This record gives sequence, structure tokens and C-alpha cells, in this order.
Amino acid sequence: MTSADSDTGLLGPGWAGSPAAAETGDRAFLRAMLDAEAALVRAQAALGLAPAESAAAVTEAAEPDRFDPASLAARARDGGNPVIPLVADLTRAVGAEHGPAVHRGATSQDIMDSAAMLVAHRTLGPVLADLDRVQRALARLAAAHRDTVLPGRTLTQHAVPTTFGLKAAGWRSLVLDARDRVTAVRGRLPAQLGGAAGTLAAFAAYGAEDPTALTAAYARELGLRAPLLPWHTLRTPVADLAGCLALTAGALGRLAADVLTLSRTEIAEVSEGGGGGSSTMPQKANPVRSTLIAAAARRAPQLAATLYGSLVAGDERPAGAWHAEWEPLRDLLRLVGGAARDAAELTGGLRVRPDAMREHLGITHGLIVSERLSAELAPLLGRARAKELLTELARRAHEEGRDLGGLLAERPELRGVDLPPLLDPARYTGSAGVLTDRALERP
Repeated sequence: MTSADSDTGLLGPGWAGSPAAAETGDRAFLRAMLDAEAALVRAQAALGLAPAESAAAVTEAAEPDRFDPASLAARARDGGNPVIPLVADLTRAVGAEHGPAVHRGATSQDIMDSAAMLVAHRTLGPVLADLDRVQRALARLAAAHRDTVLPGRTLTQHAVPTTFGLKAAGWRSLVLDARDRVTAVRGRLPAQLGGAAGTLAAFAAYGAEDPTALTAAYARELGLRAPLLPWHTLRTPVADLAGCLALTAGALGRLAADVLTLSRTEIAEVSEGGGGGSSTMPQKANPVRSTLIAAAARRAPQLAATLYGSLVAGDERPAGAWHAEWEPLRDLLRLVGGAARDAAELTGGLRVRPDAMREHLGITHGLIVSERLSAELAPLLGRARAKELLTELARRAHEEGRDLGGLLAERPELRGVDLPPLLDPARYTGSAGVLTDRALERP
């Protein structure tokens, strides 16, 4: 066994091999913790609180390949977190001359929280790139199929006609909502520096005239935002991550749910460009990308709930609350990163079948436009009579397998009514085209 065995993704095909996998593995977290430790010494050196030579020595020593994640994990049990054994190993690595500069004034949670924010920041970059690929693909689909009519389905049944362009524009709108929230949260991710109880007292004891200036310098070294306060028990940054990640999983899951329905064998209005095979059935081309996205969307809310639960963090530093965040946050980042990658592949290769959509418009024998007929016939027959007539003819259409248009044409009270335009589903899509155009104006 190797120390990377836990990161192979054997049971996580949705995220395995994705950029998110590379940015959230044990080695990635180790790198982030080392970056946090080295940045602290550099920030202290920049303010004259540590020798420049120590900053250089710690930065040089803080290479992940020099440390064993499996050993750190085993020794983390003693103190409850991996920072404690890492500090010991890093101190030994830099030697007696520079060892005293390592981790000076910090607490383990400072490093763990800062590392988690670094990991999130690094993971969300590729996520945003994939979300942009998704929205651009959906924009192309919406524009190309602005007027492609298909049955609108409500509560699983045919309702009234809609357009595939409007459907794709709706998917894109959700993806853009997710993109905007991820962008905002990523830009606010803060460094963490508070010392033992969030007072920065140790940094003052080590010579800092203004410890808050050290916080700002530390954040600059990490490329994160400087927090107004230490947030050991003020877990808004983690809750914000939970929210934007769960929303993103749900937005992509909404798209996947529609594709899964529309790609059913008996519907086949769309299909994935590269369906997956079956271990026993040669004829199958499974919608694998959509399946994996849907799986991520099902898991994400519960993971986010754990992170929201950690908002209830007591004292100045809590027992268990921040510890409970590490794995669900990593899982969320992985799931969303994998789902965004799969969604980019899905939308980039999605095949749309207008002929099948057109055929399905007639599957209810013309009843898909009964709402329009009810509105159009009400002035002629009266609202109650129009509803009564259409209800009766709908029953006959189902029972006799006859077309609604033929049944209407037999009614003497409707002689002289120009029925064909009223029966054409393509003429009853409302403002679908205008709404699609308006949605595509959003950058």
C-alpha cells in the first residue's frame, strides 16, 4: 500500500481523475498546510519579526515530497489534527538554527483553516472554468433550438408545448447563478490567524507591535483575504462554501435530471454524445455523465448540512466542530469539481433530436393544446360549456384513440371555426422565444 491509496477514487468515478481530485487529495492538503506554515514565517520576516534566513529555510523545506502523509495521519491521533506532527517534522527539517521560527505564535486551527481555504481556492478555479464551458455550450444549444418545439411536462405528464431553447436557457440560468456564487465566495476566502484563543496575544509576545498587521501580511502571502476577526468559531467562510457548493451541485443536477428523463429509450429526445456501455448488454449506451452528476447532487445537501451544523461552535475554539468540517468539505469540493467536469463533457456533446420531439407532440392525440382551445372557444361557447366539451372530447380521444382535431370537426357548434391553427403545437409556445432571447443576454 502507498500513502496515496485513499485518494484513488475507486468508489468515486464522478471525481476520479478530475482537477478537483488533484487539488483535494491528502498530498494537496499537506501542501496547503506547508504553504500556510511557510507563509507565516515569511510574513513575520517581512515585518522584522523573524530572520529572513529562517523564512527562506522554512520555505525551502516546506516541500510535500519530504513528508509522509501516512505517518502524519497515524500520529495525528495523539493531538486530534495533522498540524501537530507536521510542525514537529518541519521543525526537524529546517534544523536547530531556524526551527524556532516554525509555527511561532500560531495554533493548529490557524494552519488547518488557512490550508482548507487554500485548498478551496485552488479547487474552485477549475470548477469555475468548467462552469464557463457548461454555460457556453448551453448558450449554443439554446440559440440553435430557440424554436424547436417539444412537449412541456408537468408532474411527469404532457402539459403544453414548450421549446428546447427555453429549457436549455433555463439550465444555463442556474449554472450562471452557481458560477456567480462560487466566484463571490472564492474571492472572499480568508486566511486564519488568531493564536490560541483568537486574541493574537502570542504574536505580541514575540514582538509584534501591531499583530493585526501580521494578519494582513500573512493573508497577502497566501493570496487570501485578510479577515476582520479571527474566525475560529465564526464559521461563515465554511458555511458560504457549503452553500455555493450545494447550489452548484443542485444546478448541475437539475440539468442531469432532465437529460436522464429525455434520454430514456421510449423518449429519446436527447442523448449523451458518448454513452457508457453495460457489462452484459451490448445494445446499451447509458447516460453516464448525467448519472454521475445526479449522484453528486444527491450527496451534496447532506454534506453541506454537516458544515452548517459546525456553525454551532462553542468557546473561543471548539472541540469537534472544526474537526467535523474537514472531510465533508473535501467531499463537497470533489463532488462539485467532478460534476462540473462531467457537465462540461455532457453539454458539449449533447445530441438533440427535434424529430422525436415533434413526434411526441402528437402522442396525446392533440390534447397538448387543449388549454389553448379552452381559451379560444370560451368566447364562442361560454367558459363552462367549452370546458365541458373539451373534457368530454379528451375522454373520447383517450378511449377511442382518435385525434382531438377530428372530434372537434364533427361538432356542429364549431363549424366555421378555423381549427388547424388552434391545433398546431408550434403556434402555442407563448413567449418561449422571447424568454430565451432575454435569458441569453445574461453574460
